[in-house]
Amino acid sequence: MEQEPGEQLEQLRGYLSEQGLKFTRQREAIARVFFASNEHLSLLELLERAQEQVPSIGYATVYRTMKLLTECGLALEHKFGEANVRYEQTHEGEHHDHIICNECGKIVEYEDHRIEELQHELAQALGFEVVSHRHEIYGRCVRPNCPDRPAPTPS
Repeated sequence: MEQEPGEQLEQLRGYLSEQGLKFTRQREAIARVFFASNEHLSLLELLERAQEQVPSIGYATVYRTMKLLTECGLALEHKFGEANVRYEQTHEGEHHDHIICNECGKIVEYEDHRIEELQHELAQALGFEVVSHRHEIYGRCVRPNCPDRPAPTPS
């Protein structure tokens, strides 16, 4: 079940209060930008979008706010590739995996019950119980309009 942005802001406000931290205008702007998006956003993308609302926001504030959102369970941090950290909203009870283009960075979410079943069967066969998992596939998208795809070489 998807939360309304107001509910998410109240959850963040409560968490900050518990931690003895303030719910500042900068934190609110960053959170609103984050909750308004369904994308996997980098810190730089969040910074640029939040600065449209509050120009004085700095990179460190975005970093710390996203750390807080992750700690209180409203955001998930993903490290796609070597240093490509991106954030997405959490949705209670929902699980999905990702396939990522190594060239343009496009991220596609997918769900496949067969993969989920195979993971559980494998874990059981190896004497494990799955507690959590993260499945990421890296490749190259085959869209002809992929902005970073090399042009075809003439034959």
